[in-house]
Amino acid sequence: MLKPSVQLRLGQSLTMTPQLQQAIRLLQLSTLELQTQIQETLETNPMLEALEAGETEGEQEQSLDAEEHEHGNETIAETVARTAEQTRSEAETSVEDLDDRPRGEDIPEDLPVDSNWDDIYDVAPLGATGGMPEQDGRDLFENQSGADESLHEHLMWQLNLTPMSPEDRVIAMTLVDAINEDGYLSESLESIQASLSADMEIELPLEEIEAVLHLVQQLDPVGSGARDLSECLLIQLQHLPEDTPWLDKARELVRSHLDSLGARDYRQLLRALKVNEAELQEIIGLIQGLNPRPGSLVSNINPEYVIPDVFVRKHQGRWVVELNPDIAPRLRVNPLYASFVRRADTSQDNVYMRNQLQEARWFIKSLQSRNETLLRVATAIVEQQRGFLEHGEEAMKPLVLRDIAEQLDMHESTISRVTTQKYMHTPRGIFEFKYFFSSHVGTADGGECSATAIRAMIKKLIAEEPQGKPMSDSKIASILVERGIHVARRTVAKYREAMSIPPSNERKRLV
Repeated sequence: MLKPSVQLRLGQSLTMTPQLQQAIRLLQLSTLELQTQIQETLETNPMLEALEAGETEGEQEQSLDAEEHEHGNETIAETVARTAEQTRSEAETSVEDLDDRPRGEDIPEDLPVDSNWDDIYDVAPLGATGGMPEQDGRDLFENQSGADESLHEHLMWQLNLTPMSPEDRVIAMTLVDAINEDGYLSESLESIQASLSADMEIELPLEEIEAVLHLVQQLDPVGSGARDLSECLLIQLQHLPEDTPWLDKARELVRSHLDSLGARDYRQLLRALKVNEAELQEIIGLIQGLNPRPGSLVSNINPEYVIPDVFVRKHQGRWVVELNPDIAPRLRVNPLYASFVRRADTSQDNVYMRNQLQEARWFIKSLQSRNETLLRVATAIVEQQRGFLEHGEEAMKPLVLRDIAEQLDMHESTISRVTTQKYMHTPRGIFEFKYFFSSHVGTADGGECSATAIRAMIKKLIAEEPQGKPMSDSKIASILVERGIHVARRTVAKYREAMSIPPSNERKRLV
């Protein structure tokens, strides 16, 4: 039979306070996510406010102290009433200022029927006094782009301006619907013929559909609607002037020998086209000037810009790390609203303001902690990777998260959160924090070489190889072994593929 009893147990457990949870969540946010979070917090918490550009907290506090000294110990209701009275008087003053304008500017009750607005009122041009002010002397509409347009919308817009019969228009719209983002026809003409014949309840000849397809292929971008790469390049070659050098040979190559060009079988091309190496190089150069993906010219994808979290620069021989001041606004607790909080007051309004004040202080402290941790981690990375900053990728040291965690006396998971989606602006470019961490390979002298440095060496060797006789992966591996870096051919192939570098048989060029 069970009986109630009192027992004493000792144990340890990890308790995450709300403050700690908030600090961890802010730490792993990217720059854009952090800006969104700050904006949401500013909109929901009246105790928080952002400092304006050039404004200091000391100026605001002095202004607030002078105002409190003038009005004494007001209650909350009296302060709100006084603020409302000031707002009302300012609004009345603004109305009086409008009434003091010259009477010639009054709008007459009745305008002549045949008159224009410009006949009575002076319209200031954009950028002039009274119009929209210019910003730093730049064009107001320079960066104001309209809605993005897809390839389908671009082709349909041109079809609507092209005169054709209703039946041909239906065929053309169906063909445009079957064009993918790269600009190629994704369905066969036979399937399109069967679909149109069933919808229109007539038997459409395949020749008519193909004729309309030729019309669609002439739209911008040229080559859209092609069924394969050869047809796409031929369409673009047909739009070149007839006096273009080697145009006929380029058409012959694209029409009959495109596979040999893809395999870089230049000997076969020299025999088939009956040209020498210099002439073949000009023909290939003409073909390389074409666009194998015409649909990419019309893209509705907005570019994504990276905002660095820290800046790294060299000052007086030392590498200095600074936080980017533009990634987040400066926040503070609104001193006026904070003065409304009464310690002994237990009313509902006072409890709400006290809670909001505490949350605002926690949020500001969490942001400060995030910035301090970010700066410490970035500084530690720069200290470890000075060789990269001085000499480039080949001097990159092997580095793992544990190394930074032990150096800063932090947990490895904290370093992982800090280095995710955080970016560093250096004289060599903008890099994610994760970029500076890589595995290592042993060297002949017992040292270590990072994978990033090995990839840079492979890339440099391939860039310096003879164009007519590229090096194989085995040859590159042997060169690295001679330099004291023990890597296998498979490792070289893996790093080469990671850098999107083709194998040696596809890197062959004409001398």
